This record gives sequence, structure tokens and C-alpha cells, in this order.
Amino acid sequence: MAQDLSEKELLKMEVEQLKKEVRNPRVPVSKTGKEIKEYVEAQAGNDPLLRGIPEDKNPFKEKSGCVIS
Repeated sequence: MAQDLSEKELLKMEVEQLKKEVRNPRVPVSKTGKEIKEYVEAQAGNDPLLRGIPEDKNPFKEKSGCVIS
């Protein structure tokens, strides 16, 4: 589609996109980084990669050993 447009039309589209982006609210990285850190720390108790999975709820645990008769 972009190949069918002239350079002027492409630049017009780019300007429109930039106008949309400039209206987005900006927040300093120092504030958002702190918020992300707080969120991650608050959710750490529910994270199975940090806590591990209880043995009775582990779907990958072997149910029984191999029995050879």
C-alpha cells in the first residue's frame, strides 16, 4: 500500500502520526521505573519462577516411578 502513495502523501501520513504521538502524556522514566519496580515486588509472592511450584500442583512431576517385574 505504501508503495502506491506519493512521497507527499507519505509525509502527510507521517505528520499526522506525529501529531497523534505528541498528544500522548509523557511521564519521566524515574517515576515509571519506580512504579514498575513496586509492581514487580508486590507480585513476587505469586510468581512461580521465584517461589517454585508446590509438589501437589506441579503438572510435570512424575506420578510414580518405573516398576520392572
